[in-house]
Amino acid sequence: MPDDTLWNETLVEQSVSYHIEVDGQLLLVENVPARVNVETGERYFAPDTVERLQQAVWERRPPVRTVQTPVYEYAFLP
Repeated sequence: MPDDTLWNETLVEQSVSYHIEVDGQLLLVENVPARVNVETGERYFAPDTVERLQQAVWERRPPVRTVQTPVYEYAFLP
C-alpha cells in the first residue's frame, strides 16, 4: 500500500515568470497564472495557459518591454 504522505502537496495560485529559449533567444513572460507547490516550487499551468504561451512564442508577438541580462557559463564559475 502506498504511503499517503507522498501525495500531500500544498498548491497555491500565484503569478510567475515563464522563460523559454527559442532559436538562441531567451523569451520571458511575466505574470503567468500557475499553481505552485509550496514544498518543491514546482509549477503547474492550466492547459489554456500553456496554449496561450505557445501561441505567443510561435507568433513572435511584440514584447511589452525588453530587458538586458547577463549570461554566465557554468564551467567558469568559481
